[in-house]
Amino acid sequence: MKILDWYILKRYLFTFFIMLLLFIPIGITVHLAEKIGKILENEVPFGEVLIYFLDFTIYFAHLLFPLFLFLSVIWFTSKLANNTEVIAFLSSGVSFSRFLRPYMIGATIVAILALVLGMYLAPNASNGFNDFNYKYLKNKNDALDNQNVYRQINDHDYIYVSSFDVKQKIGRDFTLEHIEDDKMSYKISASNIKYSEKDSTYNLINYTKRRIGERDDIIETTRRKDTIFPFDLEDLTPVVYIAETLPYGQLNKFIEKEEKRGSSYINRYKLVKYRKWSLPVSVFILTIIAVAVSSIKRRGGMGVNLAFGICIAMVFVFFDKIFGVLASQSDFSPLVAVWFPNIIFGFLAAYLLYNAKR
Repeated sequence: MKILDWYILKRYLFTFFIMLLLFIPIGITVHLAEKIGKILENEVPFGEVLIYFLDFTIYFAHLLFPLFLFLSVIWFTSKLANNTEVIAFLSSGVSFSRFLRPYMIGATIVAILALVLGMYLAPNASNGFNDFNYKYLKNKNDALDNQNVYRQINDHDYIYVSSFDVKQKIGRDFTLEHIEDDKMSYKISASNIKYSEKDSTYNLINYTKRRIGERDDIIETTRRKDTIFPFDLEDLTPVVYIAETLPYGQLNKFIEKEEKRGSSYINRYKLVKYRKWSLPVSVFILTIIAVAVSSIKRRGGMGVNLAFGICIAMVFVFFDKIFGVLASQSDFSPLVAVWFPNIIFGFLAAYLLYNAKR
C-alpha cells in the first residue's frame, strides 16, 4: 500500500471514530436530560444506570453507524479538497478510481465492524437497553403483544386470547384448536384462563371442549376446570422487541418458529434480520456518495458539502423509517423495505461517481 493509501485510510478511520466519540456523549447527555426525572423517581440503582448507558452507547452507535460514517467522510474529504490535495493527487496521474481505493478499504473495515456489531454485540446491548426502558421508564405492558394473540404453539395446537392481563395473569376469550391431517379433532374454549405459578397449571372458567366426530360431536362443559397445556406463559405474552435482542443464529430459528405460530409481528422480526445485512452495504454506498460530493473544491467551501451531505443523510433516514414502518404495520415486503433505500442511493452513488470521474 502506498503513502497515498495510508494517508487517506488513516484519515478515514480516525475521523470516523472521532465523530463517534463526539456524538455519543452528546446523545448520552440529551437522553439523560430526558430520562433523569423518571430515573430519580424510581430510585434506580446507580450501577444499573451505568450499565444502561453503556448499552445505550452501543445501541445508539449501531443505530446511526452509516450517518456518522457519511458525515465524517464528507468532513475530511472536503478538507482535502479545500487544501487542493485532491487536485494534487489527481494531477499526478492518479485516476479517480485509484483515488477511491483507500476509501473502499476503509469502508470494508467499517462494514466488517458493523456486521460483527449487528450480529452479536448490538443484540445484547438492545436487550439491556429495552429491559431497563420497560422496567423503569415505560409501561411494562407496552412491551408485550397481549391483544388478540393468535399463535401456533406446536404442529397441531393453535391458541387465541382476545387480551391478556400480565399482572393478574388472566386471559379473556381463550380458545385452543387441535388440528390433525388438516381436520380439527377438538376445540377448547373458555371465557377466562388464569395461570397459576404455584403448580404451573391453568384455571379455565366456563370451560367447553368439543370433540369432532364423524357424525356427532361430543361436548363437555363445566363451570371451572384446572388443567395443564403444552405452552408457557410467554406464548400468551411475547415481548415485541425480542428479535432485536437475539444473535443472528438464534434470530433465524426464532423467525422460523414465529412464522409457524402466525405471529402478527413477523414482518418486524424480518426487518431486524435484513437490516443486519443491509447496514454494511450502505457503508459502501454512502462512502462513494460522500467522496463524489466532497472531492470537488466549491466556492462555498466545506459548509456547502456538509449541508448537501446532511440533506442526503436526512433523505436516507426518511426512506429507511418510512418503509420500515410500512413493512411492520402492513403486508409490505420487509425485504423490499430494507433494501429499497440502498437501491435508490446505489443508483445515486453510481451517477455521482460517473460525474466525479469526468
